[in-house]
Amino acid sequence: MGKIWELDFYSRPILDENKKKQWEVLICETPTNTEDSLDDCFKYTQFCPSTTVNSIWLRQAIERSIEKAGASPSKIRFFRRQMNNMIVKACDDAGLTAVPSRRTYTLNNWLQQRQNDFYPTQPGYDAKAATNTSVAYPTLNAITLPDAVRGDKSDKWAFVSLEAAAFDEMNEWDIRFGEGFPLSLANLSPDSKIPGFIIFSQRSLPLAGWMSGLELVCLKFQSQSPPILCLETGLSDNWILANLTDNSSVSEAQRFEETKQKSQGVHFLAIQSRPDVESFSGFWLLKDESC
Repeated sequence: MGKIWELDFYSRPILDENKKKQWEVLICETPTNTEDSLDDCFKYTQFCPSTTVNSIWLRQAIERSIEKAGASPSKIRFFRRQMNNMIVKACDDAGLTAVPSRRTYTLNNWLQQRQNDFYPTQPGYDAKAATNTSVAYPTLNAITLPDAVRGDKSDKWAFVSLEAAAFDEMNEWDIRFGEGFPLSLANLSPDSKIPGFIIFSQRSLPLAGWMSGLELVCLKFQSQSPPILCLETGLSDNWILANLTDNSSVSEAQRFEETKQKSQGVHFLAIQSRPDVESFSGFWLLKDESC
């Protein structure tokens, strides 16, 4: 699989001579390995006059970024729903696949850095015009997994945790489907506890394969009645991973959320066929940006 990119195309808090916000495209590579350096990841920026904000200009900017990178990405992730039509059209015209996703951890980090350190230094900066560096959409009500991947009564699950240092070797683990990211995105110390959730299922491979087609974002405990653990994907999709049917599992889920807050939202989802195997059918590092 080729490189994955993340893209944002939106107005910035910098006014031109006509007091109109300048627009900017940001494109960066998605680092999918824990040992990747953020400094080494491909980045591309270009400002766009407010009078030429359209899919043609954006396509040309994407094509320039491909020329600079020397290769095309396998897909481009973007998180701004209001820009969906323009971004999809520009990517289609450039022969690329655009995917709505909140798994834009690197882009969010870069946007925050520019909001704090770059835009305020630019001529025409207007603090009142500053916009949120990320966009949160209401999450849909959680629904059950599809029948084709739903487990049976023999399936088990567990809340677990690993020290951040353990992920230094993640790229050496036997993982069939999955994706990581550099923990430097969260500035965690090696002994930080990273909470996780493991599913043990005889249908582990179909489940992991199905999940690999989603844009996995984060796990969240919902203390509704009945309480559940959910998997958020895409921009607003929500799936029930586990029904928490007793006080013990609810307490574990609450501790999971508490640990997730301490780990700057970093956590993981793992899928195995049995507890006694060392390979993973699926393993994803996730990040809850609300933490």
